[in-house]
Amino acid sequence: MTLTELRYIVTLAQEEHFGRAAERCFVSQPTLSIAVKKLEEELDVALFERSKTRVHPTPLGEKIVAQAQIALEQTAAIKDLATAGKDQLASPLKIGAIFTIGPYLFPHFIPELQRSAKQMPLYIEEGYTATLRHRLRNGELDVIIVALPFTEADVVTQALYDEPFEVLLPTDHPLTEKTHIEPSDLDEYNVLLLGEGHCFRDQILEACPNLQAKFDNSSNTLQAATEGSSLETLRHMVASGLGITVLPQSAAGTSYYAPGVLTTRPFADPAPTRTVGLAWRASFPRHQAIDALRSAICDGHGICTILER
Repeated sequence: MTLTELRYIVTLAQEEHFGRAAERCFVSQPTLSIAVKKLEEELDVALFERSKTRVHPTPLGEKIVAQAQIALEQTAAIKDLATAGKDQLASPLKIGAIFTIGPYLFPHFIPELQRSAKQMPLYIEEGYTATLRHRLRNGELDVIIVALPFTEADVVTQALYDEPFEVLLPTDHPLTEKTHIEPSDLDEYNVLLLGEGHCFRDQILEACPNLQAKFDNSSNTLQAATEGSSLETLRHMVASGLGITVLPQSAAGTSYYAPGVLTTRPFADPAPTRTVGLAWRASFPRHQAIDALRSAICDGHGICTILER
């Protein structure tokens, strides 16, 4: 039994799919499948039920996977302790960010961090909150950037900045006549949202509760047509005339298109916002690396400075 095999079964239990689990573990599907089968033979138990469409842990498998998770977390803690006495800014920092933050935050803090911590390479990853949560606990990531609140045992969080939401519109849309948008103003228009699984979608529906009923009552075809896989997809859909959308301020720029195609409007006070913050394991000993990351985001030319303009 190896730590690699334990990582394989934990990932497979999370993904419930050999292909996706293998992709996350950076191995081929046959490699992962053979390793899982070898561990089952060593333990003389079936860890997973397999079908053509799904892989699911057996009742005993669930208990073994849970114990494997603990073993991986303890291994990560040992590695953290081993690095405590070294130069905290001399080894790579593994950073994860949710999809609606990473593309708009990375360009602001990476150059700043390269100036302040030249010897600290960065490993960058984007994902859903749930995926980043697991990878943080497993020690596969050192720190993640997520929307708060974020609650997880033995994980420390710290708020970085509050970011307001804005409405993205075609320049000829009727709502451009208003200087500020009320959430109820969106009710009569086709509002494009991210698909389920994105926390930003949930934040918009919480800020504009009438939209929830609108999506609940829509047909599956209509709902599929009004959901996007990314904020950039939503931007392109708005530019094409399909509807309007709500974006975080950092993503609401209109410079991606020629002048006269898109425009934005802020919400009326109290404007809906999200709090962006850092989360890292309480046992992570490289406090100087966390401090350097925080300073790069909020000082100099970081995103905090940009949002305050």
